[in-house]
Amino acid sequence: MPYNSVLMAAPNHDPSTSSLFTEARLRELLAEVALGKCDVDGALSRLRSLPYDDVGCAALDHHRELRKGFPEVVYCQHKTPGQVAQIVARLAQGGGQVLGTRASMEHFAAAKELVPELSYDEAGRCLFWDRRGDEPKQHGIALVAAGTSDLPVAQEAAVTLRLMGQEPLRITDVGVAGLHRLMAHLPALQNANVVIAVAGMEGALPSVIAGLVAAPVIAVPTSVGYGASFGGIAALLGMLNACAPGISVVNIDNGFGAAFMAAAINRKMREKA
Repeated sequence: MPYNSVLMAAPNHDPSTSSLFTEARLRELLAEVALGKCDVDGALSRLRSLPYDDVGCAALDHHRELRKGFPEVVYCQHKTPGQVAQIVARLAQGGGQVLGTRASMEHFAAAKELVPELSYDEAGRCLFWDRRGDEPKQHGIALVAAGTSDLPVAQEAAVTLRLMGQEPLRITDVGVAGLHRLMAHLPALQNANVVIAVAGMEGALPSVIAGLVAAPVIAVPTSVGYGASFGGIAALLGMLNACAPGISVVNIDNGFGAAFMAAAINRKMREKA
């Protein structure tokens, strides 16, 4: 099936139905605000629970940005190129940003037929579109990768951070096999509001960093390592059992999750500054 036909191919779904329903609800709400029957805070509260957009293969939450500060993200792995294209196209209609993680070139090619402005980061396996790309970025997040093999996960985090309005300080190849490399970056790490530490093997890097800085450290175990690493489980358990305080741990290879949390922390700290 041609990708440009996939939006019309969702089973038992009229592409206009949910949009018309949402528009009707919005018009009703705006009329109440204009007539003074509903205040602004009340309107925002109701907007947070407006219906999702059923596109057949997925139910898209167009109002997640209002609740969480960032649109719904597409996890592309195990989805077909056609499904990803359909979801990405509809998300692009509803907002100014789109992010798809664990995306293959096939996913990207299919989605780009429907969203020509779409870009692809091969290292991080992310497809994305950002209408707000020229807006100023916030600083304060240090993104640290233990080894070169950890860079794909770190790059997923970097793409996510930039879409969320952050400009991370990148520090790479500073694993515990050579601590002098890490110590050269200690002043920058100590000035960060939050640190993301990405590491495979035994996963010791986050604990080392957390013992040296006051900022919270978000630990990301990667699936990098030989057989006894068990695909990242050894690093995950090492990070969960870290001695140094101030560490939170996300799932194996979850650069996106770490970036989302770091951006949320940095935003709140800057709001209070």
